[in-house]
Amino acid sequence: MKEDKKITLWERYLTKEIGIEFKACLYFFAILFFYCVYRMIDGVFDASIPHMGEMILICYVMGYIQVYLFGNFDEADSLGVREICGMIVCTLLYGLASFACAWFDRRLLVSALLMLYVIITYFCVFLIYKTKRRIDDKKLNEELKIFQSEHKSE
Repeated sequence: MKEDKKITLWERYLTKEIGIEFKACLYFFAILFFYCVYRMIDGVFDASIPHMGEMILICYVMGYIQVYLFGNFDEADSLGVREICGMIVCTLLYGLASFACAWFDRRLLVSALLMLYVIITYFCVFLIYKTKRRIDDKKLNEELKIFQSEHKSE
């Protein structure tokens, strides 16, 4: 029986959902780190559970926005207008959420610093994904050469 090699609609959907889950965790950790540093600088050594809940919820929403509205900009091959617009919109939404939810006691400067931090994080993640793709391409090409050399002699 021949196995169907095509990716099904379900598999495409599942791949996107796993990506969103990963993004939510990644960006939640980054924002939580910023939040914890802010709290420690303020002399507070505990974190608000409601704030953390808001942060993870916002990260999930932002993951859907990134993937479905802005074409997964942090995993793009290059940064074009759509990707940069996506980074800016999502960064502004994080900043607005941080201010509205009072993660940083509605300090405008700290919300602005969070937005700068998020932009830098997006750019770093973009570079990480780009580097990983380059490495994966090299590995696949090596494996293809091995496969071709093994089957050439047949």
